[in-house]
Amino acid sequence: MGIPHTQSFGITLPNSIGHYPLGDQALVLSFGDTISEAVNARVRQVATHIENWSQPGIIEYVPAYTTITIYYDPLLTSYNDLLSALQPIVRDIAENQEYKRVKKEIPVYYNGEDLAYVAQYNGLSEDEVVRIHSEGEYLVHMLGFVPGFPYLGGMDKRIATPRKDVPRLRIEAGAVGIAGQQTGVYPMTTPGGWQIIGHTPLQLFDLSKESPSLLEMGDCVRFVPITYDEFIQLKTKSNGH
Repeated sequence: MGIPHTQSFGITLPNSIGHYPLGDQALVLSFGDTISEAVNARVRQVATHIENWSQPGIIEYVPAYTTITIYYDPLLTSYNDLLSALQPIVRDIAENQEYKRVKKEIPVYYNGEDLAYVAQYNGLSEDEVVRIHSEGEYLVHMLGFVPGFPYLGGMDKRIATPRKDVPRLRIEAGAVGIAGQQTGVYPMTTPGGWQIIGHTPLQLFDLSKESPSLLEMGDCVRFVPITYDEFIQLKTKSNGH
C-alpha cells in the first residue's frame, strides 16, 4: 500500500496540496503524482517562500519532482504548527502561473563511451543522437543524488535508454548522461549508472562561489555541441589556468 498524499491532522492545506509525515521530524508537501512544468512551477513558488521563512525549528527543506520535504526540530515546533504556518504561503499560489525561466547553455563534446550504445539501442546513428539531444530544451526539475546534479526533463523519447545494469564505479565530473527519458550532468566524480554520451568542460558545482551550483531548479538548459579543441580551451578556462 502506498503512502497517502494527505493524512488528517486537523488542518487541510488549500490548492489541493497534500501532506504527510516522514518520521517524527519531517513534513512532506505533495503537489501531485505527475512530473510536469506546472507542478514544477508550484513547487518552486512554495520553495521560494520557505527559503526566507522565519518559522522557528526549521532545519532544512528539500524540493523534488512533486514534493517538498521540510525537516524540523520537534522540540521547537510541531507538525501542526508547520501546517498552520504554511497555510498563508500556499493559499495564494497560482495553479497556472508561468515563470520566466533562466536560460543556460551547456557546451558538450559528444565523445561519451556509451554514445554508440545509445545509438544502437534506438536504431539511430551517433550523429542523430547528438542532433536530437542538442536540439532539445530541458527543464531542471530538481537537484539531487550529489550536490548540483540536475535532473532534466524534456528529452526526446527517440533517444531514451535504460540505465546500466551494473553501474560504473567512477564517472568523471562533467559527464553528460541519459537514464530512461531523462538526461543529466555529473557535477563531480562519482559512481553512477547513466549512459554517458559526452562531457562538458564547465564546472557545475564550485564551493568557492557564493552560489555553488551552476544550475538551479527551474532553469531552462540547452546543450551546445563543441569540438575537442573547444573542449580543451573551455576546460582550461574553467579551471582558471
